[in-house]
Amino acid sequence: MTSTPHIDPHGVPIAETVLLPGDPLRAKFIADTYLDNPVQFNAVRNMLGYTGTYQGTPVSVMGSGMGIPSISLYAWELIHAFGAKRLVRVGTCGALQTDLNLYDVVVAQGACTDSNFLSQYRLPGDFAPIGSFTLIDDVVRRARENKVAVHVGNVASVDAFYNHDETVNQRWASMGVLAVEMETAGLYAVAAEAGAEALGIFTVSDNVVTGAETTPEERQSAFTQMMELALPLAAL
Repeated sequence: MTSTPHIDPHGVPIAETVLLPGDPLRAKFIADTYLDNPVQFNAVRNMLGYTGTYQGTPVSVMGSGMGIPSISLYAWELIHAFGAKRLVRVGTCGALQTDLNLYDVVVAQGACTDSNFLSQYRLPGDFAPIGSFTLIDDVVRRARENKVAVHVGNVASVDAFYNHDETVNQRWASMGVLAVEMETAGLYAVAAEAGAEALGIFTVSDNVVTGAETTPEERQSAFTQMMELALPLAAL
């Protein structure tokens, strides 16, 4: 397929590994900062996408928007229309446990959700969206080798950024959920149904329990650390 309603690459190839930050301007920043010879492949709805190489391996990066409906739409088209085989969400999260510090890296082994997105698969029970063990294992190994504080476990992919029920974070935390974000469960489900690999990697930008939070400048430095863990996954 040469284009979809939401991605029109105009002949520019899309790599088998695609990084998915939420913000399309962050996708541009990643392409300009980390990729060699990046070429833009998408501008539909200003959801910018680029393809380049990282240490000689083709890599694409594209904004995913906010929330499960947005990321799942782009993930489905990248996999089914353009042959993506490995999708890596890179972003920030709010920590739900007191032992998670600012700038720590969270690797989503699994993703709980309050979204109704999974109901479309009409499964005879509750599906547990999980990340690719191959990708998890590689990221955790390199994080430990480089003495990066990394936590592996469940995240909560929630629909409401401003939830009317102020107790929801506490209840997720009581089940050992590490952090809250808005996309990973949908990404994992789309990838699972298609037989693709997926992973969510996050930098802790704030701690919902302690109230600690980072400045934009501090987030940029922590983001660099996360990207150095995510980009080598393309070579696996």
